[in-house]
Amino acid sequence: MPSRPATLGELRKAASTGTLKRRTVKEEIRDNLIGRLRAGEILFPGIIGYDETVVPQIVNAVLSRHNFILLGLRGQAKSRILRALADLLDAEIPVVPGCEIHDDPLAPLCAACRARVRHDGDALPIAWLPREARYVEKLATPDVTIADIIGDLDPIKAARGGLQLSDELTMHYGLLPRANRGIFAINELPDLAGKIQVGLFNILQEGDVQIKGYPVRLPLDVMMVFSANPEDYTARGKIITPLKDRIGSEIRTHYPATRHEGMAITAQEAWMNRTGLDVQVPDFVREIVEEVAFQARQDARVDKRSGVSQRLPISLLENVISNAERRALISSESPVVPRVSDIYAALPAITGKFELEYEGELRGADNVAREIIRNAVGTVFGGIFAAVEYGQVGEWFDMGGTLQVEDTLAAGDLLKRTAVVQGLHDIARHSGIAANASPPLLASAVDFVLEGLYAHKKISRSEDRQYQGVEQPRRPPRAAQTESLLEREMPLAGNKKKYYN
Repeated sequence: MPSRPATLGELRKAASTGTLKRRTVKEEIRDNLIGRLRAGEILFPGIIGYDETVVPQIVNAVLSRHNFILLGLRGQAKSRILRALADLLDAEIPVVPGCEIHDDPLAPLCAACRARVRHDGDALPIAWLPREARYVEKLATPDVTIADIIGDLDPIKAARGGLQLSDELTMHYGLLPRANRGIFAINELPDLAGKIQVGLFNILQEGDVQIKGYPVRLPLDVMMVFSANPEDYTARGKIITPLKDRIGSEIRTHYPATRHEGMAITAQEAWMNRTGLDVQVPDFVREIVEEVAFQARQDARVDKRSGVSQRLPISLLENVISNAERRALISSESPVVPRVSDIYAALPAITGKFELEYEGELRGADNVAREIIRNAVGTVFGGIFAAVEYGQVGEWFDMGGTLQVEDTLAAGDLLKRTAVVQGLHDIARHSGIAANASPPLLASAVDFVLEGLYAHKKISRSEDRQYQGVEQPRRPPRAAQTESLLEREMPLAGNKKKYYN
């Protein structure tokens, strides 16, 4: 492999012989994307569920050399996609050493670099900028100023150099000029003040900038990308129409279309490998965790404009595993196997992840979350046990059977207590666990069946975790009624006893 040019003279020679390609950023990204498409490579590793929807639109925007915006609710991988665009840049490019805007030595923009080229000529040393340094990202907030984005005049530079303020050498460059020859991303664009959005107009179209009223011709070579919630979904601000008109493509993102797509994302992102512990998460627990997000997104009490982030099932699964880990540490058992009851104990990972409508506020976040979990359990249970006859378990409770189970009960003890329920263990094996499953796995399956029967109203449960047959309803004691009224202010803790009758 030939050595890369070290001086401006060597760079000019490489450019004249075709050894070095000179392209704009958008041409560079387009060419590299074409190469990946021809090679059949994955364009955005780690992005799941967008192969047939979002990714083709991004490809079209890049092939069209467009600036583009990703519109979508929170937790839809918008920022991750924007950051992945940097992988489409060349490994490195030549720049003028020390230049704030990464000037091309063959065509410098700033006055200082032009002066250095005139002074040093072909002997000017060349630096090489890696691709990771060519991606600049800014989170839009109301306090962002035009100086932060475009730049400002620096009176100290003027005083030290004896320069007029109108001199180009007095300019202090903002983030956008510093992203020259790279990608500039703005997250949450509607939060950017309208007057700042106006400052992006000419940069996007003509490349003109005005600093403190002084016109400066600065034809930046930059690809601009943005992310935002859909304009109708935010009360914090909006994207002004002239700016939207100058953005080439508007691409809508979305939540996972299927539960299994969501499970793949959650499995990729959640922290499940606990050091020194054998963690085994049953498939039905993973499905229920993911179904919680799907149920929340369609629940009328949850604000659809705010959305339910994919971070909900990720955080929930982590918290569920932690509750199972706590139980395993207390009872000294292995492997660590989460149960459905651990999902109820993980309410703190749910209640902060959605905004409630008025009806939901009256009901209380904890109560809404419990009902969402119950619906999720019922949906998954119905799919797995659709062809399984489990009526005998409900009959056992209807006949006055009583069962008490604590959330911290070891797997062996749980299996001993539930062995008295006719057919329960046999039915639990239909949950997908192996015939020779370990006690913690079988205990998790048994817990799933009990919670599934409750979700399908085959057995009932009072607010203090007492379960009973639906044919023999009992009025909960006065203390339990009082507790349910105070539940929004005093949520139930995880270590609750469960009574099945």
